Amino acid sequence: MRTKRMSLVEAPIDKHLRIVDIAGGESVRRRLLAIGFHKGDVVELDSAAILKGPILVRSSLSDMRIALGRGIARKITVEVLDGRP
Repeated sequence: MRTKRMSLVEAPIDKHLRIVDIAGGESVRRRLLAIGFHKGDVVELDSAAILKGPILVRSSLSDMRIALGRGIARKITVEVLDGRP
């Protein structure tokens, strides 16, 4: 069974998500890599602001939390993990 892929903006809150792809230009990918978002990493959405505000993402590896704008979050493709990472 294949898991559904979606952008980080569309992902459910409080579920473990694996980063499948990071789209966008080289500067976007470089910036995301610099703050610790790599393909294959497991993250979790802590909260999503109402309307067009930023979303809060937590890295399961380092427990680091970061707010991402929706434009950047749309460039990150994730899939929901069934169990713990």
